[in-house]
Amino acid sequence: MFALELVGVTKCYGQRYALRDVDLSLATGSALGLLGPNGAGKTSALRMLLGFTKASAGTVRLQGLSPRDPASRIGVAYLPERLTLPGRMTVLSFLRHHAALAGLHGAELESDVEAVLEQTGLSARALNRLGSLSKGLIQRVGFAQAFLAKPKLLIFDEPTSGLDPIGVRDARDWILAARERGCSILMSSHLLSEVERTCDQVAIIDEGTLVARGGIDELVEEGETLEDAFVRLVRR
Repeated sequence: MFALELVGVTKCYGQRYALRDVDLSLATGSALGLLGPNGAGKTSALRMLLGFTKASAGTVRLQGLSPRDPASRIGVAYLPERLTLPGRMTVLSFLRHHAALAGLHGAELESDVEAVLEQTGLSARALNRLGSLSKGLIQRVGFAQAFLAKPKLLIFDEPTSGLDPIGVRDARDWILAARERGCSILMSSHLLSEVERTCDQVAIIDEGTLVARGGIDELVEEGETLEDAFVRLVRR
């Protein structure tokens, strides 16, 4: 079964094509890095998968269902590139709120919130207002929110955005730990060294067209990094 799937998907905004006849899938339990230059169509693909916008043509499935079906998003966590949070809430109250939305309550809610605060290094910031936090700390809150739902599928759009080198390493460790728990992961990122370390598959989109798809070891030639292969495949 596929955790997500695009079949012959095209997305138009007026006369502009964001995606053209894209076929893309993520096998359950796998980690796929979605790569491409700015404006390639990556975010459009994520938005269609999450039901934020509709495909102009083709079929989109999330956990085997239409993204328009609320059931498709059960067990799915999404961390966008630009995370906007209610500035007056504290980290703790925000996470408690989202834990309740995820169906947690009582002792289980408090235990799970405490666990993600510890996991993401936010325990000392629990009573800080979200509006007082740096971009890197906000990104950590985003990870904590995503992990609260105990997701089966994680979708990340530039997950290391705003993180310092320690935060980038922490994010890598969290993603790898999620993989070990059996989570399926779709990650759009410009930080190709992290994609190389956390994903087993990559898909490269350029100008709305899928130009390459496969295992990292299949696309990277001898002596190359993933970054070298990306530049070669996009410029060819």
